[in-house]
Amino acid sequence: CMLCGRAEADPDLCGRKMEKQDICAHEFCLFFANEIFHPGCKDGVLLKDVRRAIKRAARKHCFVCGETGAAITCHETGCDRSFHLPCAVEGGCVTQFFGLYRSFCWEHRPEQAVEASPEENTPGLICLEPVEENKSYSTMVCPACKHAWFHRGCMQKQALHAGFSSFRCPHCQNEYRFLMEILTMGIRIPFRAPSWEENGAYEQLYERHSRCDACQCL
Repeated sequence: CMLCGRAEADPDLCGRKMEKQDICAHEFCLFFANEIFHPGCKDGVLLKDVRRAIKRAARKHCFVCGETGAAITCHETGCDRSFHLPCAVEGGCVTQFFGLYRSFCWEHRPEQAVEASPEENTPGLICLEPVEENKSYSTMVCPACKHAWFHRGCMQKQALHAGFSSFRCPHCQNEYRFLMEILTMGIRIPFRAPSWEENGAYEQLYERHSRCDACQCL
């Protein structure tokens, strides 16, 4: 990828690799790169904008790994921290996979406003491993019930499996408020049906019994 510099990157985070003419880049590296993605543009991503972004990124260093090619800059006015998309989690950055595809460094990232703290040894609801003793970048809480705690990594995996149509709090089943909060906190939720429906893993559950089981059927 000519934006993040990775030949191999997590497709769940960076998206599929796209190639056109002399340019190769990950889908979400394009979306988050400075001044490439223009909402409402009928022409999509323009190659001339991508080439300009690659040249600008070559002069910027990622504040996480120190390498050049950092095409993403913090959205906060006056902040010049830049980073690669694959470095976002390691650097405590938030990348919002919706709307304007905004990005924030560790200092200016959004934080959950809900007032709640987990009790000692509170397990994450997905992995059942203990979470930290307060909200943090890696520890999240449901804004609706305020009792369901999660690790960021577990929540991202859950979102990728559930998809937009089935994503909800596993504890209180809240949908809209939970989904909007998690999106704002930088979790990617694919706009598709859940993975367990796409791969046909539960097709047998939908099969109807269509014959009589009596010894002598009338």
